Amino acid sequence: MPKTIIHTDNAPAAVGTYSQAVKVSQALGSTVYVSGQIGLDPSTMSLADGFEAQARQVMDNLAAICEASGGKLADVVKFNVSLTDLNDFDALNKLFVERLTEPYPARAAVQVAALPKGAVVEIEAILHLESD
Repeated sequence: MPKTIIHTDNAPAAVGTYSQAVKVSQALGSTVYVSGQIGLDPSTMSLADGFEAQARQVMDNLAAICEASGGKLADVVKFNVSLTDLNDFDALNKLFVERLTEPYPARAAVQVAALPKGAVVEIEAILHLESD
């Protein structure tokens, strides 16, 4: 299975030893594994202020990486969400309703003690892209 490293300047550069995403191609399509994104602005690498601003930036970053891989947010089949405060869960749901359409992808959401750079939310995604 050939794999392709995905990178776009429209999302933050990796802040560690990982790629923004990896695309694995198969006969029936491709699977794209998008690394966890936090609310960093790709042009300034500064963290947005507060949960809602960070979550919106995270979704923008994910959308940019999806596009660079040849897909879009609608191609996501699974989101993994890490929150530093589960009290933000309702706001997260509202954002997902705003940015996604039914049928919604699978999703996990967990509370964690801390995230990189002091972020309050991190989201990773798995996309499935149909063969051309």
